[in-house]
Amino acid sequence: MTTLDEFSISRRGLLKAGAATASVPAMAAASAAPAPARATSGPGPSTVTLNVNGKTHRLVLDTRTTLLDTLREHLHLTGTKKGCDHGQCGACTVIVDGRRINSCLTLAVMHEGAKVTTIEGLGTPGNLHPMQAAFVKHDGYQCGYCTPGQICSAVGMLGEIAEGIPSHVSADLAARPQLTPVEFRERMSGNICRCGAYSNIVDAISEVAGVKA
Repeated sequence: MTTLDEFSISRRGLLKAGAATASVPAMAAASAAPAPARATSGPGPSTVTLNVNGKTHRLVLDTRTTLLDTLREHLHLTGTKKGCDHGQCGACTVIVDGRRINSCLTLAVMHEGAKVTTIEGLGTPGNLHPMQAAFVKHDGYQCGYCTPGQICSAVGMLGEIAEGIPSHVSADLAARPQLTPVEFRERMSGNICRCGAYSNIVDAISEVAGVKA
């Protein structure tokens, strides 16, 4: 016959038993937890071929390198400026395959084989591009920091009008855009001049376009 004493337990024994029971789920959870992820290396270098200002360059670049940093840091074409580095000021504007773009917003590897024209490729000190000469004539700059992007953008913008690409202020989207100061201002609105030389910039563009400012 079983007596009550056989089932008696001390206070200390009860606490030990409870602690042991509580530790079982914690141990199970720890064993089931996934192992911490191991650090992985970033993207490796890539070979990119660019035709910049008429010269072919074969470069080995980190795939995260922007076209702007490629021009400035690897090809040492520092005419193209880094302003905001967020595509908001236009100081980094260059012409790629006939289209003006913000070079800070695009990766070099995205333009394999492309033809890139920077401010250095538009003209030389002894043989200025008409737009460069017009900017000088009409004082289309003050500090000059935004000027390379302004000039590249202006050249690309006139090319867009010549191709019949409309803008937000074009009265008739089906008709050829007009060479007017209103069109110029709208199309150049992505290029900021913190010195405020906008009227002179429009005068320079108007002269090149052959219209009255």
